[in-house]
Amino acid sequence: MTGPAHLSAQPGEIRTTCAYCGVGCGVLAKPDGQGGLAVRGDPDHPANRGRLCSKGTALGETVGHEDRLLYPVIDGARADWDTALDQVADRFRKTIADHGPDSVAFYVSGQMTTEDYYVANKLMKGFIGSANIDTNSRLCMASTVAGHKRAFGTDTVPGTYEDLEVADLVVLTGSNLAWCHPVLYQRIVAAKAERPAMRVVVIDPRRTATCDIADLHLAIAPGGDVALFNALLSQIDRRGARDPRFARHLDGMEEALAAAHAEDMSGTGLSPAQIAAFCDMWIGTEKVVTVFSQGVNQSTSGTDKVNAILNCHLATGRIGRPGMGPFSVTGQPNAMGGREVGGLANTLACHLDIENTAHRDAVQTFWAAPAMPERPGLKAVDMFRAVEEGRIKALWIICTNPAVSMPEADRVRDAIAGCDFVVVSDITDRTDTARLAHVLLPAAGWGERDGSVTNSDRTISRQRAVLPPPGDARPDWAILAEVGRRMGWAKAFDWPDAAAVFREHAALSGIAGRLGGDFDISDHAALDAQGYAALAPFRWPAAGTRQGGRFFGDGRFFTPSGRGRMIPVSARALATETCEARPLRLNTGRIRDQWHTMTRTGRAARLNRHMGEPFVEIHPNDAARFGLAPAGLAELRGATGRAVLRVLVTDRVREGEVFAPIHWSGDTAPTGRVDALVAACTDPFSGQPESKGAAVSVAPYGAGWFGFAVSVSRPEPDCGYWARSRGNDGWQVEMAGPDAPADWEAEARRMFGLPDAEIIRVSDPARGLERLALVEEGRLRAALFVSREPVALSRAHLAGLLGQDGAEALAGRSAAGRPDPGPVLCACLNVGVNTIRAAIVDGRATSLNAIAEALGAGSNCGSCRPEIAALLAMAQPVPRPEAA
Repeated sequence: MTGPAHLSAQPGEIRTTCAYCGVGCGVLAKPDGQGGLAVRGDPDHPANRGRLCSKGTALGETVGHEDRLLYPVIDGARADWDTALDQVADRFRKTIADHGPDSVAFYVSGQMTTEDYYVANKLMKGFIGSANIDTNSRLCMASTVAGHKRAFGTDTVPGTYEDLEVADLVVLTGSNLAWCHPVLYQRIVAAKAERPAMRVVVIDPRRTATCDIADLHLAIAPGGDVALFNALLSQIDRRGARDPRFARHLDGMEEALAAAHAEDMSGTGLSPAQIAAFCDMWIGTEKVVTVFSQGVNQSTSGTDKVNAILNCHLATGRIGRPGMGPFSVTGQPNAMGGREVGGLANTLACHLDIENTAHRDAVQTFWAAPAMPERPGLKAVDMFRAVEEGRIKALWIICTNPAVSMPEADRVRDAIAGCDFVVVSDITDRTDTARLAHVLLPAAGWGERDGSVTNSDRTISRQRAVLPPPGDARPDWAILAEVGRRMGWAKAFDWPDAAAVFREHAALSGIAGRLGGDFDISDHAALDAQGYAALAPFRWPAAGTRQGGRFFGDGRFFTPSGRGRMIPVSARALATETCEARPLRLNTGRIRDQWHTMTRTGRAARLNRHMGEPFVEIHPNDAARFGLAPAGLAELRGATGRAVLRVLVTDRVREGEVFAPIHWSGDTAPTGRVDALVAACTDPFSGQPESKGAAVSVAPYGAGWFGFAVSVSRPEPDCGYWARSRGNDGWQVEMAGPDAPADWEAEARRMFGLPDAEIIRVSDPARGLERLALVEEGRLRAALFVSREPVALSRAHLAGLLGQDGAEALAGRSAAGRPDPGPVLCACLNVGVNTIRAAIVDGRATSLNAIAEALGAGSNCGSCRPEIAALLAMAQPVPRPEAA
């Protein structure tokens, strides 16, 4: 599946788009002849211009067939497609007949292509006749959608990536751009280097890697965003910075100003001087872009936070012109495409409104649909509550893992387990959610399917197949269409390929455009298969004279009046209060090298070597207060669950607050499922959960022993805490538990599946030390180290001995003359922290640029550069005061 020759930048290379965040980076991929892919950044793609982050760079290492779901499964037994599809169609049809269309639901994903999304939405809303289709984008960007619609009349991103490079001030609020959108961050870094007068403000409770370029960091209190931007709006008014000409295009200004003037600024957690400095920079800089992401959206007042930001840009007219405007960065590769096709329960296709009669009639007529819902369906949290209560009796989950990622994850897991009929389409059966399915359907993954995706600045790009799907796997759109046909709607779901689905989507967008909508790509409504195969990235709209560009600079909006709306907002407290029993505020988020629940990134060994297990960041004062030791284990408890996490003591977090990443699952670290701690409190407008405001307690985990192991085959630990990850030549696992096994040799043989291996053992029961190496035919197959304290040894060195002579294994460190690279710091180029330290100490590299030149570290996506800078700073001698 090589595609047309003219798509190849070099022989065999296919242009496609990355599988991860909403930056939408172009990728050049070709088979490497060993089942994987060789990938590099596409220098011609407008989003990344050849750059890739650590995750994108490792894409080729994630496409192997290990752990892939290769055929349909019914009740744990292998099945053929006809049997599986008939069962899905029959069960959904019978459930609808017995209980009505609202007794079924789809829960889908921002990782699906637009074509997948379109078919799912058409099937549910147009033919089943329910709006019970929602997406994991509800957890990501739903508050932005609601805020955009309140202010603009539609869910429109006004600006472009180029605005970030020509702005004189970039404000990053609720966004650790350096780790979550590294390529976009590097575009800002490059622009700032070219124009040193450009300034950057970071607004975040944590001191993140993004603060490396900040001229001002505001460590705002959780939930303080509305108060801060109301303070800014108040100062805009008091200083006469409103744009009177643009004000003629707005409604609601006086009400919004009144709310801003009445705001209590103490909720920001910032000093008056800090607020004043921010206002001075923002008001005094015409070309300002405010970038916001999950820290704004994931809140019970997320929609109000979005509108507080939009109010400031509307009041000053700083929107829709080069270098000016609010800018939402999305978390998934096609969260935007899902919004465009109506993947949310409260929207219709092509940004049309489900409660607008004219819009419903237009879509129903175009689809020749038998029934259309007249009201929104169940949003994600409400959907799984309905599953729990038995109101949803048939549920189809596609390309997502809600048993881990939803708030109150334990409760959601149990709800899915109790549902009458659950279908899961995925690339693997090892997710927490897939294990709960009655029917499993093997889906084609990234690199194996054709489709399109939309990035954060409205650029639509193709994802192209580079490898054939393994086994019996099929694209999601094709699976959904076949179920639609088997439910009795053959003509409506009779597409020969993804190109035909795209054409229909584009044609429907033309109708939306004629109804006055923003989204219109009808220039592509007649695109044939060859044109679709060759389709180059383009920014919507694409309809006649409406081509790409920015929105709202001309003062024209998509509200009924054609005027923009400023919304009066006031700060509200977080939904969950801290108390004596739960005194700490939990913030959650992503880390640099992982994504979602690691179904893909966890397959790449190098991405597991930066931060290989779940952890909690805690301030030194709080660590001392609660008796936590660095590198120990902490037990966190909230009202809805518990977690056990490795302790990282740091002043990057504020006192009274902790941070934990979201990525670990039942397959990688069962007690690391952080969303079990998050209460399912939602924004009243968007339905988005408050994922960054849980109240928790923290205490030392009562471990009687700690362990570390490596193994050629997947180990199966059985203890109170464990975290498992892939390495280059096998697996490694961190472990701990209250009581040690009675027989470590027997436990090692069971865990590693090596009943007949030779065991080399060093044991000191008085000190609680055990070291075991399991050898077959002279080669190390596994090793286990146990101690009463966290195990101190060179993990990278031990993992590197797998499959080799096991004589060195029990030493736990490199032999003389053999360098130990240490944990990976630069995942793009596999450079370890010890390698970088050695280059600094011996004087070979004493600056960021010198390290990049000598070792390559920091020369690709750049997201490791703040950590390299910290190593350099630690190596600098402390200046001594001069004698008087």
